[in-house]
Amino acid sequence: MHNYNTRKRILVTGGAGFLGSHLCDRLLDAGHDVLCVDNFFTGTKDNVKHLFDHPHFELMRHDVTFPLYVEVDEIYNLACPASPIHYQHDPVQTTKTSVHGAINMLGLAKRVKARIFQASTSEVYGDPELHPQPERYWGHVNPIGPRSCYDEGKRCAETLFFDYQRQHALDIKVARIFNTYGPRMHPNDGRVVSNFIVQALRNEPITLYGDGNQSRSFCYVDDLIEGFLRLMQSPSGFTGPVNLGNPGEFTMIELAEAIRDLTGSRSPLQHLPLPADDPRQRQPDIRLAREHLDWEPKVALREGLKPTIAYFERLLAGDSKRDEAVA
Repeated sequence: MHNYNTRKRILVTGGAGFLGSHLCDRLLDAGHDVLCVDNFFTGTKDNVKHLFDHPHFELMRHDVTFPLYVEVDEIYNLACPASPIHYQHDPVQTTKTSVHGAINMLGLAKRVKARIFQASTSEVYGDPELHPQPERYWGHVNPIGPRSCYDEGKRCAETLFFDYQRQHALDIKVARIFNTYGPRMHPNDGRVVSNFIVQALRNEPITLYGDGNQSRSFCYVDDLIEGFLRLMQSPSGFTGPVNLGNPGEFTMIELAEAIRDLTGSRSPLQHLPLPADDPRQRQPDIRLAREHLDWEPKVALREGLKPTIAYFERLLAGDSKRDEAVA
């Protein structure tokens, strides 16, 4: 039973996005009041419509590049487009979202004395020369490339978080998120899991960039959100940054073949040129998360792909019905 003394007022920026909506679910399940803030550039009301009638859920349209004046106990700052297609659409705005958004949310946290969580990214490591990547690694990032708006924006946000902590004794938590997948991913976000699943379900060629031997580590969304909550509940002395991701490593070819098998698809594999600054390897060293949060992923790739594929099947079936209605 949750009462006034145990219930927290929690702000989730980017709360209508893929990760944010799952986080809102978990926070409400834990008995808290949740203020979900989103400008709906990549987030969608469909991700949180099941929460509209929840008595402790509130949805607000707002862009974090502008100040926000609310009274909250905790802040999860997830607002920022996270896929290359979306963050390269308006790179200046992407940098603003990371940097101005961090300044505005940190200012809010300072004013209301709230603990604040920053959703950082494995992209701060760039195209890494150290494998797997521990938190002490400073990265190998191109500051002027097409991905720099996101990579450097997130790096600057981390700088701001730690400067606010040193200068204003702010209570901060910083997570570096590695590739995550699951239901509510955007179907057109250009990420490899959603791309492959949509292509497989449509029996279209599955597009591999380069030779397909570049590797990634894939964390199921439920595991990641558990990591968020454990980090936010950890003692003040542990700020992070801490890697959150699945250390299991798969090549793009292995991922494509697993998805083809689970969907029963007839899709051929198609090789295209490798995009600029695309990292060859990405794998988290999660020893810090194991030690400080007692956290590690539980969901194996094939098990997590099953509900993700089912979600996209429903999504594509809905699109087909709408197309038939229009015709």
